[in-house]
Amino acid sequence: MSANSELIERINKLKADRGAVILAHNYQLPEIQDIADFTGDSLELSRKAAATDAKVIVFCGVHFMAETAKILSPDRTVLIPDPKAGCPMADMITAEQLREFKAQHPGAPVVAYVNTTAEVKAESTICCTSANAIRVVESIDADTILFVPDKSLGSYVASKVPGKHVIPFCGYCPTHHRILAQDVIKTKREHPDALVVAHPECAPDVLALADGIESTSGMLRYVKESDAKEFIMCTERGLLHRLKLDNPDKTFYNPSPVNICPNMKKITLEKVLWSLEDMKYEITLSQEVIEKARAAIEGMIAV
Repeated sequence: MSANSELIERINKLKADRGAVILAHNYQLPEIQDIADFTGDSLELSRKAAATDAKVIVFCGVHFMAETAKILSPDRTVLIPDPKAGCPMADMITAEQLREFKAQHPGAPVVAYVNTTAEVKAESTICCTSANAIRVVESIDADTILFVPDKSLGSYVASKVPGKHVIPFCGYCPTHHRILAQDVIKTKREHPDALVVAHPECAPDVLALADGIESTSGMLRYVKESDAKEFIMCTERGLLHRLKLDNPDKTFYNPSPVNICPNMKKITLEKVLWSLEDMKYEITLSQEVIEKARAAIEGMIAV
Protein backbone atom coordinates (compact mmCIF):
# COMPACT_ATOMS: atom_id res chain seq x y z
CA MET A 1 0.00 0.00 0.00
CA SER A 2 1.41 3.40 -0.98
CA ALA A 3 1.83 6.17 1.59
CA ASN A 4 -1.02 8.16 0.01
CA SER A 5 -3.31 5.11 -0.07
CA GLU A 6 -2.72 4.53 3.63
CA LEU A 7 -3.40 8.20 4.42
CA ILE A 8 -6.59 8.17 2.37
CA GLU A 9 -7.79 4.99 4.09
CA ARG A 10 -7.22 6.56 7.52
CA ILE A 11 -8.92 9.80 6.44
CA ASN A 12 -11.97 7.93 5.17
CA LYS A 13 -12.27 5.93 8.40
CA LEU A 14 -12.02 9.05 10.55
CA LYS A 15 -14.45 10.89 8.29
CA ALA A 16 -17.01 8.15 8.86
CA ASP A 17 -16.35 8.06 12.62
CA ARG A 18 -16.72 11.85 12.94
CA GLY A 19 -19.73 12.17 10.63
CA ALA A 20 -17.67 14.58 8.55
CA VAL A 21 -17.85 15.92 5.02
CA ILE A 22 -14.73 17.09 3.16
CA LEU A 23 -14.94 20.10 0.85
CA ALA A 24 -12.17 21.05 -1.60
CA HIS A 25 -11.93 24.24 -3.60
CA ASN A 26 -11.02 23.88 -7.27
CA TYR A 27 -7.57 25.38 -6.62
CA GLN A 28 -6.55 22.73 -4.09
CA LEU A 29 -3.86 20.13 -4.75
CA PRO A 30 -5.12 17.31 -7.03
CA GLU A 31 -4.89 14.70 -4.26
CA ILE A 32 -7.04 16.89 -2.01
CA GLN A 33 -9.65 17.36 -4.72
CA ASP A 34 -9.67 13.61 -5.29
CA ILE A 35 -10.57 12.75 -1.67
CA ALA A 36 -13.25 15.42 -1.31
CA ASP A 37 -16.96 14.70 -1.09
CA PHE A 38 -17.56 17.93 -2.99
CA THR A 39 -15.34 20.14 -5.14
CA GLY A 40 -16.29 23.56 -6.42
CA ASP A 41 -16.07 27.26 -5.64
CA SER A 42 -16.32 28.60 -2.12
CA LEU A 43 -19.99 29.56 -1.78
CA GLU A 44 -21.19 26.55 -3.76
CA LEU A 45 -19.28 24.27 -1.38
CA SER A 46 -20.65 25.94 1.74
CA ARG A 47 -24.21 25.61 0.47
CA LYS A 48 -23.69 21.94 -0.40
CA ALA A 49 -22.28 21.25 3.06
CA ALA A 50 -25.23 23.03 4.69
CA ALA A 51 -27.58 20.71 2.81
CA THR A 52 -25.95 17.58 4.26
CA ASP A 53 -26.48 16.10 7.71
CA ALA A 54 -22.73 16.14 8.44
CA LYS A 55 -21.75 17.06 11.98
CA VAL A 56 -18.28 18.19 10.94
CA ILE A 57 -17.25 20.19 7.86
CA VAL A 58 -13.59 19.99 6.84
CA PHE A 59 -12.97 22.87 4.45
CA CYS A 60 -9.91 22.49 2.24
CA GLY A 61 -9.59 26.02 0.98
CA VAL A 62 -8.61 29.34 2.52
CA HIS A 63 -9.79 30.89 5.76
CA PHE A 64 -12.65 33.10 4.53
CA MET A 65 -14.19 30.05 2.81
CA ALA A 66 -14.28 28.08 6.06
CA GLU A 67 -15.84 31.14 7.73
CA THR A 68 -18.57 31.18 5.09
CA ALA A 69 -19.30 27.52 5.81
CA LYS A 70 -19.62 28.40 9.52
CA ILE A 71 -21.95 31.30 8.72
CA LEU A 72 -24.26 29.01 6.73
CA SER A 73 -23.93 26.09 9.18
CA PRO A 74 -23.49 27.75 12.60
CA ASP A 75 -24.50 24.60 14.49
CA ARG A 76 -21.81 22.45 12.84
CA THR A 77 -18.14 22.11 13.69
CA VAL A 78 -16.15 23.66 10.82
CA LEU A 79 -12.46 22.82 10.54
CA ILE A 80 -9.71 24.19 8.31
CA PRO A 81 -6.69 21.83 8.19
CA ASP A 82 -4.19 24.71 8.02
CA PRO A 83 -5.13 27.91 9.86
CA LYS A 84 -2.41 29.81 7.99
CA ALA A 85 -4.15 29.24 4.65
CA GLY A 86 -5.34 32.80 4.21
CA CYS A 87 -6.42 34.90 1.25
CA PRO A 88 -4.24 37.95 0.50
CA MET A 89 -7.10 39.74 -1.24
CA ALA A 90 -9.52 39.13 1.65
CA ASP A 91 -6.86 40.48 4.00
CA MET A 92 -6.60 43.71 1.98
CA ILE A 93 -9.67 45.12 3.73
CA THR A 94 -10.63 44.95 7.40
CA ALA A 95 -13.96 45.80 8.98
CA GLU A 96 -12.44 49.05 10.25
CA GLN A 97 -11.20 49.98 6.76
CA LEU A 98 -14.64 49.25 5.36
CA ARG A 99 -16.24 51.52 7.96
CA GLU A 100 -13.83 54.28 6.87
CA PHE A 101 -14.66 53.61 3.20
CA LYS A 102 -18.38 53.88 3.99
CA ALA A 103 -17.81 57.13 5.91
CA GLN A 104 -16.26 58.63 2.76
CA HIS A 105 -19.46 57.80 0.83
CA PRO A 106 -22.35 58.22 3.31
CA GLY A 107 -25.42 56.15 2.54
CA ALA A 108 -23.89 54.16 -0.31
CA PRO A 109 -24.68 50.42 -0.13
CA VAL A 110 -21.77 47.99 0.01
CA VAL A 111 -21.43 44.93 -2.20
CA ALA A 112 -18.90 42.55 -0.65
CA TYR A 113 -17.29 39.86 -2.78
CA VAL A 114 -17.48 36.52 -0.96
CA ASN A 115 -13.66 36.68 -0.87
CA THR A 116 -13.84 38.69 2.35
CA THR A 117 -13.68 37.97 6.05
CA ALA A 118 -16.83 37.34 8.05
CA GLU A 119 -16.36 40.69 9.82
CA VAL A 120 -16.31 42.53 6.46
CA LYS A 121 -19.41 40.66 5.28
CA ALA A 122 -21.11 41.72 8.52
CA GLU A 123 -20.41 45.38 7.67
CA SER A 124 -21.80 45.00 4.13
CA THR A 125 -25.23 45.42 2.56
CA ILE A 126 -25.09 42.34 0.37
CA CYS A 127 -22.57 39.77 -0.88
CA CYS A 128 -21.80 38.59 -4.39
CA THR A 129 -19.76 35.98 -6.21
CA SER A 130 -17.82 36.49 -9.41
CA ALA A 131 -20.67 34.66 -11.17
CA ASN A 132 -23.51 36.88 -9.93
CA ALA A 133 -21.76 40.19 -9.21
CA ILE A 134 -23.34 41.98 -12.18
CA ARG A 135 -26.84 40.74 -11.28
CA VAL A 136 -26.39 41.74 -7.63
CA VAL A 137 -25.24 45.28 -8.50
CA GLU A 138 -28.10 45.68 -10.98
CA SER A 139 -30.58 44.67 -8.26
CA ILE A 140 -29.59 47.47 -5.89
CA ASP A 141 -31.80 50.55 -5.87
CA ALA A 142 -29.00 53.09 -5.60
CA ASP A 143 -26.93 55.11 -8.08
CA THR A 144 -23.65 54.85 -6.16
CA ILE A 145 -22.42 51.47 -4.93
CA LEU A 146 -19.27 50.57 -3.04
CA PHE A 147 -17.59 47.32 -4.15
CA VAL A 148 -15.07 45.54 -1.92
CA PRO A 149 -12.36 44.40 -1.99
CA ASP A 150 -11.46 43.49 -5.61
CA LYS A 151 -10.78 46.43 -7.92
CA SER A 152 -10.55 44.17 -10.99
CA LEU A 153 -13.90 42.48 -10.48
CA GLY A 154 -15.38 45.82 -9.39
CA SER A 155 -14.14 47.57 -12.54
CA TYR A 156 -15.41 44.73 -14.72
CA VAL A 157 -18.84 44.95 -13.10
CA ALA A 158 -18.83 48.73 -13.53
CA SER A 159 -18.23 48.30 -17.26
CA LYS A 160 -21.32 46.09 -17.48
CA VAL A 161 -23.69 48.34 -15.50
CA PRO A 162 -23.14 51.82 -16.99
CA GLY A 163 -26.21 53.17 -15.19
CA LYS A 164 -24.53 52.68 -11.80
CA HIS A 165 -21.58 54.48 -10.27
CA VAL A 166 -19.56 51.57 -8.87
CA ILE A 167 -16.65 52.59 -6.65
CA PRO A 168 -14.22 49.69 -6.19
CA PHE A 169 -11.90 49.32 -3.24
CA CYS A 170 -8.17 48.91 -3.99
CA GLY A 171 -7.79 45.16 -3.31
CA TYR A 172 -6.78 42.55 -5.86
CA CYS A 173 -5.85 38.88 -6.21
CA PRO A 174 -2.05 38.56 -6.48
CA THR A 175 -2.33 35.18 -8.22
CA HIS A 176 -4.64 36.41 -10.98
CA HIS A 177 -2.64 39.61 -11.38
CA ARG A 178 0.49 37.55 -11.99
CA ILE A 179 -1.11 36.42 -15.25
CA LEU A 180 0.28 38.99 -17.70
CA ALA A 181 -1.19 40.04 -21.03
CA GLN A 182 2.17 39.44 -22.73
CA ASP A 183 2.12 35.82 -21.55
CA VAL A 184 -1.42 35.32 -22.82
CA ILE A 185 -0.46 36.82 -26.21
CA LYS A 186 2.57 34.52 -26.42
CA THR A 187 0.49 31.44 -25.56
CA LYS A 188 -2.17 32.45 -28.10
CA ARG A 189 0.52 32.84 -30.75
CA GLU A 190 1.71 29.29 -30.00
CA HIS A 191 -1.86 27.92 -30.01
CA PRO A 192 -3.88 30.13 -32.38
CA ASP A 193 -6.98 27.88 -32.31
CA ALA A 194 -7.27 28.00 -28.52
CA LEU A 195 -9.96 30.11 -26.87
CA VAL A 196 -8.85 32.43 -24.07
CA VAL A 197 -10.98 32.09 -20.93
CA ALA A 198 -10.26 34.53 -18.08
CA HIS A 199 -11.45 34.98 -14.53
CA PRO A 200 -12.70 38.53 -13.81
CA GLU A 201 -10.11 38.83 -11.02
CA CYS A 202 -7.52 39.18 -13.82
CA ALA A 203 -6.19 42.61 -14.79
CA PRO A 204 -8.19 44.58 -17.40
CA ASP A 205 -5.60 44.09 -20.17
CA VAL A 206 -5.92 40.31 -19.76
CA LEU A 207 -9.72 40.48 -19.78
CA ALA A 208 -9.50 42.46 -23.03
CA LEU A 209 -7.85 39.42 -24.67
CA ALA A 210 -10.47 36.92 -23.50
CA ASP A 211 -13.04 35.11 -25.61
CA GLY A 212 -14.91 34.37 -22.41
CA ILE A 213 -14.84 36.01 -18.95
CA GLU A 214 -16.16 33.56 -16.40
CA SER A 215 -16.22 32.69 -12.71
CA THR A 216 -14.59 29.43 -11.63
CA SER A 217 -17.82 27.48 -12.00
CA GLY A 218 -18.57 29.42 -15.18
CA MET A 219 -15.25 28.31 -16.67
CA LEU A 220 -16.13 24.66 -16.08
CA ARG A 221 -19.48 25.16 -17.79
CA TYR A 222 -18.04 27.28 -20.64
CA VAL A 223 -15.45 24.64 -21.54
CA LYS A 224 -17.91 21.76 -21.30
CA GLU A 225 -20.44 23.47 -23.57
CA SER A 226 -17.90 24.76 -26.11
CA ASP A 227 -17.19 23.01 -29.41
CA ALA A 228 -13.58 24.19 -29.19
CA LYS A 229 -10.89 21.64 -28.34
CA GLU A 230 -8.16 23.95 -26.98
CA PHE A 231 -8.31 26.55 -24.22
CA ILE A 232 -5.93 29.03 -22.59
CA MET A 233 -7.09 29.24 -18.98
CA CYS A 234 -6.35 32.54 -17.23
CA THR A 235 -6.89 31.53 -13.62
CA GLU A 236 -5.17 29.65 -10.81
CA ARG A 237 -3.68 26.53 -12.38
CA GLY A 238 -5.32 24.19 -9.87
CA LEU A 239 -8.51 24.39 -11.95
CA LEU A 240 -6.81 22.50 -14.78
CA HIS A 241 -7.01 19.26 -12.77
CA ARG A 242 -10.81 19.42 -12.69
CA LEU A 243 -11.01 20.62 -16.30
CA LYS A 244 -8.96 17.66 -17.53
CA LEU A 245 -11.04 15.20 -15.52
CA ASP A 246 -14.28 16.62 -16.88
CA ASN A 247 -13.05 17.07 -20.46
CA PRO A 248 -10.51 14.34 -21.35
CA ASP A 249 -10.90 15.08 -25.06
CA LYS A 250 -9.86 18.73 -24.72
CA THR A 251 -6.48 20.41 -24.23
CA PHE A 252 -5.72 23.17 -21.74
CA TYR A 253 -2.82 25.61 -21.74
CA ASN A 254 -1.51 27.50 -18.75
CA PRO A 255 -0.43 31.01 -19.85
CA SER A 256 1.74 31.83 -16.84
CA PRO A 257 4.61 30.14 -15.00
CA VAL A 258 3.58 31.79 -11.70
CA ASN A 259 -0.24 31.59 -11.50
CA ILE A 260 -0.15 29.53 -8.33
CA CYS A 261 -1.84 30.51 -5.07
CA PRO A 262 0.58 29.29 -2.38
CA ASN A 263 -2.11 29.47 0.29
CA MET A 264 -4.34 27.13 -1.70
CA LYS A 265 -1.54 24.56 -1.74
CA LYS A 266 -0.89 24.55 2.02
CA ILE A 267 -3.40 21.82 2.81
CA THR A 268 -2.02 18.31 2.37
CA LEU A 269 -3.39 14.82 2.99
CA GLU A 270 -1.42 14.69 6.23
CA LYS A 271 -3.02 17.93 7.43
CA VAL A 272 -6.50 16.66 6.58
CA LEU A 273 -5.78 13.53 8.62
CA TRP A 274 -4.42 15.52 11.56
CA SER A 275 -7.40 17.87 11.40
CA LEU A 276 -9.83 14.96 11.73
CA GLU A 277 -7.73 13.23 14.40
CA ASP A 278 -7.39 16.29 16.64
CA MET A 279 -10.55 18.17 15.51
CA LYS A 280 -8.45 21.19 14.56
CA TYR A 281 -8.49 23.96 13.55
CA GLU A 282 -12.02 25.03 14.41
CA ILE A 283 -13.60 28.18 13.01
CA THR A 284 -15.26 30.30 15.70
CA LEU A 285 -17.33 33.43 15.06
CA SER A 286 -19.51 35.56 17.32
CA GLN A 287 -23.27 35.21 17.01
CA GLU A 288 -23.55 38.86 16.00
CA VAL A 289 -21.08 38.48 13.14
CA ILE A 290 -22.75 35.27 11.98
CA GLU A 291 -26.20 36.89 11.91
CA LYS A 292 -25.10 40.06 10.09
CA ALA A 293 -22.89 38.23 7.59
CA ARG A 294 -25.61 35.65 6.96
CA ALA A 295 -28.07 38.43 6.15
CA ALA A 296 -25.66 39.76 3.50
CA ILE A 297 -25.25 36.29 2.00
CA GLU A 298 -28.99 35.50 2.09
CA GLY A 299 -29.67 38.85 0.41
CA MET A 300 -27.47 37.73 -2.47
CA ILE A 301 -29.12 34.31 -2.69
CA ALA A 302 -32.53 36.00 -2.91
CA VAL A 303 -31.50 38.07 -5.95
